[in-house]
Formats: sequence, C-alpha cells, structure tokens
Amino acid sequence: MILSVVLYVFVVFTVIQIIYYFTFFTFVFSPQKNKNKKAHIPVSVIICAKNEAKNLKKFLPSVINQKYDDFEIVLINDSSSDKTLKVMKKFKKQHQNISIVNVDSIEAFWGNKKYALTLGIKTAKHDHLLFTDADCKPISKYWISEMSQNFSDDKTIVLGYGKYKKEKSLVNLLVRYETLLTAIQYFSYAKIGSPYMAVGRNLAYHRNEFFKVKGFINHIHLKSGDDDLFIRDAAEKENTTICTSEKSFTKSIAPKSLKEWFRQKRRHISTANHYKQKHKFFLGLFFTSKIFFYLLGTTLLFFFSWKIMLPIILSYFIITTILIGFASKKLKEPQIAYFFPFLEIGLILFQLSIFISNLWSKPNHWK
Repeated sequence: MILSVVLYVFVVFTVIQIIYYFTFFTFVFSPQKNKNKKAHIPVSVIICAKNEAKNLKKFLPSVINQKYDDFEIVLINDSSSDKTLKVMKKFKKQHQNISIVNVDSIEAFWGNKKYALTLGIKTAKHDHLLFTDADCKPISKYWISEMSQNFSDDKTIVLGYGKYKKEKSLVNLLVRYETLLTAIQYFSYAKIGSPYMAVGRNLAYHRNEFFKVKGFINHIHLKSGDDDLFIRDAAEKENTTICTSEKSFTKSIAPKSLKEWFRQKRRHISTANHYKQKHKFFLGLFFTSKIFFYLLGTTLLFFFSWKIMLPIILSYFIITTILIGFASKKLKEPQIAYFFPFLEIGLILFQLSIFISNLWSKPNHWK
C-alpha cells in the first residue's frame, strides 16, 4: 500500500518535470523573429567595474572594436581600490566615444552596484542601453548590432545570452550546464509571456523602462538584482523579447573552483527570494519535483517492479536529453548534452548546499 502511494507521488513529480520540459521546447524550437529594420539606432554600452583593471585591459577592446556606426561606451568605476580608473582614463584618451563615471565610496550605498549603475544610466547620451560586465567579451564584432536590432516600438527590453568560456575541468562543465539550464528557463518564460530574469552581462533596455519603475528603488537595499529584479519590475509580455543569435552572445571567464562558484551562486540564488510569487512557485516546483524524481525513483527501483519503473524513468530521460541536446546546440554548448544526467545530479547537490547555506546567512556584496 505504502509503495503504491509512493509510486503515484513519483509519477506526479515525473509528469510535472515532463510538462516543464515540453514548455521549454517553445524556446528551443522557436525561430529567431525577424529583427527590427530600424537598424543602427544610437546605443550606449554600459560597463560597471569594481577592481577590474586587468579584465578591462583584456576585454574592453572587444567592445571598442564593435562594427556599429553610432555607439558610446560608458565606463563606471565603482569605488575601485586598484588601477581600474587609471585604465579607463587611458582608454578614454585613445577613443572619443568613451565616457567615465567615477563613483566615490558613499557610506549609505557602499558596495551597492545599483547606485553606480544609476549614475551611469543617467550619464548615458543615448536612450537605448546595452549592458555587459568588465570580465565579458562579445564573441563577435556584431554584438551591438544583433542585440539592438531586436528593439522596436513595442519591444523595449531585450534578453541576451551570456555564456562562459570552455575549459577542461569538471567545475567548468558544471558551471556551463547551470548557465545553459538557467538560460533555457528565462528564455522560455519570456517566450510564453512571463519574463522573470535576465543576466546583466548581456541585457538591453530603453532608458524609459528604467525610469518607469523608478530604477532600482524597489530593491536598492539589496546588493544584487540589478538585472533580474529590474526585470521583475519592468518586464512584461508586451515589452520584452529575446535574442539568441550566436553573434549576440557574450563570453565570460567561469569561476575556477567550486568555492568561488559557490560564493557567486549564493548571491544570485538569494535574490530569487524576491521574485514575484508566481515565479517563485513555478521555479521552486521545478527544482523540488526534480529532487523527488531522483529520490523516489531511486528508492522504487529497489522495492518496486522494474517493468513499471523503467519505462517511466526512460521517458523522462529521453525527453530531457532531447531538450538539452537541442538547447545546447542552439546556444553553442554541444558538449554538455553528452554528460547531461551526471551534470543534473551534480547541480542538484550543489544547489541544495547553497539553499542550506543561505538559510544560515546572507551574502552582502556584489564584489
């Protein structure tokens, strides 16, 4: 009797997972929409940097050398203690389209990236804003063009994809899988008209959207969330679109160790507590149902008929593997599909450890 109840619960969670993955197919198999023909609108690229002198030297030239007629680069020095400002000034001397916003340390906003970004947004000459990070590199010279062409009279927020550089390590593979899965989710939610997050290393929006929601005022007390919590407040079905063309991607250096990645993801996951209730529910259900799929499935394999269990489990893995395979191909991460089941289990354990850690203490700073 008890085993039968457990089996029914397992089937319910499996069905929930399959429904989610079928929903994700709406993004994976949807073509990129025809882009706005109002090409080459003036764009302000905004980069906020805190102690990023080394990365600016390495990656800023890839932004400066973009093939685009009319753009400026707004560099924000967020109270750096290294040579970040000096590096910015050197680039500014060489390029007329660079402006610098130097943010002094103010006690009320110490360590708050949102304050620095607000000053940069107000300084920008153009209304169409494109954001990335100092440690990011556009993978093509047409990044600005690809992202900006998705703007239209209706679409004033463009969600892009920020991938991580491929390296030969298990941590790197796990980081890239988590990044892929996150992108599948926020792109899919946007496609069905319910956008909930974005990544600040590849995000564009019209300045009017920023002022409509009074900038970051609703979450200025939080150290993170300049991307996803802004999307929470500003993004709607009517004004949001996605950009998934390969030339629009940015690439960052992935965390080198589990400890470094753990610290980064703690901050990001704690921000999710401030999402809209419906998004918290559905994202939580996706994660919870996945945990119970593995826990109950493993238990039932030992105590229940394999003739019943095997078809259910195989159905899950066939559907999810197909989805991850096509998604990894679309977002140019083909290697991930080969290790999918192992990466999924590893990610579940990693996220559980973060969840438990965040119950005890909260991360405080964006850098």
